[in-house]
Amino acid sequence: MTSLTASHAADLVAALLFILSLAGLSQHRTSRAGVVYGIAGMALALVATVVVAAQSITAGAVALILLAMGLGAAIGLWRARRVEMTQMPELIAVLHSFVGLAAVLVGWNSYLEVESHGSAQTEIGADLLGIHHAEVFIGIFIGAVTFTGSIVAFLKLSARIKSRPLMLPGKNALNIGALAAFVALTVWFTISPNLPLMIAVTALAMALGWHLVASIGGGDMPVVVSMLNSYSGWAAAAAGFLLDNNLLIVTGALVGSSGAYLSYIMCKAMNRSFLSVIAGGFGIEAPSGGGEEQGEHREVRAAEVAEMLTQAGSVIIAPGYGMAVAQAQHPVAELTRLLRGRGVEVRFGVHPVAGRLPGHMNVLLAEAKVPYDIVLEMDEINDDFAATSVVLVIGANDTVNPAATEDPASPIAGMPVLRVWEAEQVVVFKRSMASGYAGVQNPLFFREGSSMLFGDAKQSVEEILRALGNDSRRDAASAAPQTTVSSH
Repeated sequence: MTSLTASHAADLVAALLFILSLAGLSQHRTSRAGVVYGIAGMALALVATVVVAAQSITAGAVALILLAMGLGAAIGLWRARRVEMTQMPELIAVLHSFVGLAAVLVGWNSYLEVESHGSAQTEIGADLLGIHHAEVFIGIFIGAVTFTGSIVAFLKLSARIKSRPLMLPGKNALNIGALAAFVALTVWFTISPNLPLMIAVTALAMALGWHLVASIGGGDMPVVVSMLNSYSGWAAAAAGFLLDNNLLIVTGALVGSSGAYLSYIMCKAMNRSFLSVIAGGFGIEAPSGGGEEQGEHREVRAAEVAEMLTQAGSVIIAPGYGMAVAQAQHPVAELTRLLRGRGVEVRFGVHPVAGRLPGHMNVLLAEAKVPYDIVLEMDEINDDFAATSVVLVIGANDTVNPAATEDPASPIAGMPVLRVWEAEQVVVFKRSMASGYAGVQNPLFFREGSSMLFGDAKQSVEEILRALGNDSRRDAASAAPQTTVSSH
């Protein structure tokens, strides 16, 4: 077996491992196996690539490749160990930008290689040269859009720039004009390739990527992360065509299609148009005054919440980004175990876009070892709120906002939400009365039956645990037999 044949076999196995990885990551119980499959597939692909490359390049070039791989692995391990779960969305956005930038560099290299050596020395026939030029142009465009779009997403998610949408006059016309210009430039470049057109398409795509994501509001950023994931996959596939790498094409197509499908699912969950996501700018800026209070709220203490939970027959916990910020998942898991041990039915209601990226809350709860079977999606649990004694809203805001179903003028009107207000009692854990990430005030705070527990979510849950523990000790003391000592 030649090294090339072995490489093709390794690519096939790696592609199968990537498919198994996606299948594993689709369910909580198999997610760890999915991660292992993905790591194994990528390791195999890297080894195969280096082995094949070593047949046609110098030992010094191989050493540089290995050095780059070592540096990349070291940086990746360092960041993975240091990153907080609350920072995962912006980290993913940065990683997407790397994929986009790599696609741009591959496209430029492919163009310059053909220009400097000619098609004969690059194994591209004269009859295929036009197709190659189109591949280069399209690959650069997709990569540049992904690169700058991901950078803007990172800046918004990390609060380095404001999360509200950019509302330029005629923004839709600008996007359509940019796409029309790209089509015209592609035809021109295919007929007459030249360096100024390469520079023009790169600048155009970077500007379009920046505008697409800047035009989307903060409340819709989970969909943006998923959308950019899809873009990065197609950018990788485009690079695979230019490098004649079948595995890169397959992997990019898997990432691109799965990211697009996830974006579609999330758009349905938010009552958004999938096409408007692709076009960018479906975010709506909250109207002036949307963050002002709309009534009087009732404040409770941790001991009072503990008393509610003691008397409850069923409890649903609706987690949100605030739980991630406070790192409250572990005390929440302990509270769950304590209540279930007392015979209280406890479940979790997770909105599809809770947090800052798809599956954010599921990952946090799995990390805290919350049983998978009590973590339910919105569609599975929404009809159960009416029969629930107590709902604990821990750090969620926009995903439990009744204005989405009751106020046609609300910026989030039509967005499916968790109907927590139907329960007998609702306790909202928040630091203040500030509006959510979408900048929309929540009427839930002022509803009859709703109470506000202010403070850090982790500390609040720990105080509830202490109050419940004191109750247990008092009950045990009162149940213990009393002994008397008589003296003679």
